[in-house]
Amino acid sequence: MARWQPNAPERLVVAALDLFAERGYENTTVIDIAERAGLTKSTFFRHFPDKREVLFGGGGAMSGLLDEGIAAAPGTATPLEAVAHGLDSIGREVFVPARRAFTARRQAVIAANPELREREALKGLGLTARMADALRRRGVPGLTARVAAQLGALALTITYERWSDTANAEEFTDVARRALDEVRAAGASSVS
Repeated sequence: MARWQPNAPERLVVAALDLFAERGYENTTVIDIAERAGLTKSTFFRHFPDKREVLFGGGGAMSGLLDEGIAAAPGTATPLEAVAHGLDSIGREVFVPARRAFTARRQAVIAANPELREREALKGLGLTARMADALRRRGVPGLTARVAAQLGALALTITYERWSDTANAEEFTDVARRALDEVRAAGASSVS
C-alpha cells in the first residue's frame, strides 16, 4: 500500500457508504472501510474520529457557506430572505447535480440506522444555531432570528429530501426557494 494516496477522505466516504449499504452500519468496521478504500486504519482516523462521522464530515463547510450567504444578503433583506441567500450558497457549492445520486444513497443509509438518524438530527440543530447566529450578527432580534432559523432549517430538510430524489432534475436552489415559500405560507396560515 502506498504511503500517500490522493483523495483519502473522499475515498473513505465512498467506501463507507458502499459498505453501510451492503452490510449495514452495525456490521461494518473502520478497518473494513479503510481496506475497501485501499488505506490504513490510521489514515481513517486522521480524517474522521469514528465510522459515524465519515458520513458527516462536510458539516463545517456547509455551516460556513450558510454564514457567508446570510451575511452577503442585501441589507434590506428580511430574515427569511437572508436565510434564502444562505440556502442558495450551499446549493451552489455543496448540492450540485453531480452529487444527487450520492446524496440519495447517503440519505437511505442514514434512514436505515437510528444512530445515524440521531447524528443527522444533531447536525441539523447545529446548522439551525449557525443560521440564528448569522441572523443576529445582521442585527435581527434574538427571537426573530431563532424563528427564521427554525423555518429555514425546516425548508432545508424538505429541500434535501426533495432534491435528493434522483427523479428530480431541479436545481437545489430552486427547490430550496420553493420550500422556503411553502414553509412561510404554512406558518402564516397556521396563525391566522
